[in-house]
Amino acid sequence: MRNKERRSSRKRDSRAAGVAALVGEYPREAIALFMGAVATTIIFFNALFLQHGPHPAPIFTTHRPTKLASHAAAKQPRSVETEAPAASAPTGRRSRNQVIGDIQRALAQRGFYDGAIDGLLGAKTDSALRDFAQVAGVKGEIEADEEMLREISASKAKATNTTQSVPRGDPIAKLLAPSKRVLAIQRALADFGYGQIKPTGVFSPETAQAIEKFERDRRLPITGKISDQVVRELAAVTGRPLE
Repeated sequence: MRNKERRSSRKRDSRAAGVAALVGEYPREAIALFMGAVATTIIFFNALFLQHGPHPAPIFTTHRPTKLASHAAAKQPRSVETEAPAASAPTGRRSRNQVIGDIQRALAQRGFYDGAIDGLLGAKTDSALRDFAQVAGVKGEIEADEEMLREISASKAKATNTTQSVPRGDPIAKLLAPSKRVLAIQRALADFGYGQIKPTGVFSPETAQAIEKFERDRRLPITGKISDQVVRELAAVTGRPLE
């Protein structure tokens, strides 16, 4: 029995000596063989014990959340970020009604306007604007805007009383008195080139000729008079109220 053990021990020693001799003779090959064996062992260990998900997976796994943690994260409501609406920057511009209201006040202070301060461009406001422009010598188009408001505010023009006192029971004097309706028609006809008419508010032969020319252009019955139809057509052409 002891002889067998001695023979086995001698065989192991001779094998070890042989391996040592091979390693000493081929050191690079031995190291490469050893590294290959280590890598093969790691790969098999990873494939058998470490991979739980789809392949390929990393050799060394990192920390994976447990199923309980993943389920809790899925149930956690996402925070919804609400973006506050951007505050509208003030433009500093006023509405047209506000501008017209200020124009009405400024004209009323100078005696050109005696209507309601309602911010609406009616016939009274338009007539007062043109009365002011005539007295103040304003040139160009008459518009109810900020520029006109500045013009009125800077001007010292005052309205003059052009309305003559009409004796009661005198129809001729009443016909000869200035009329705001005639004045508005005369201004509209003059602005659109229907004659060299001086806006006086008194119906004149020049006014009748201008009306006839307008009626021909608009294919209306030739009357030369201020009728409701002429007033409507002229207001549509000029784009401003006449009454």
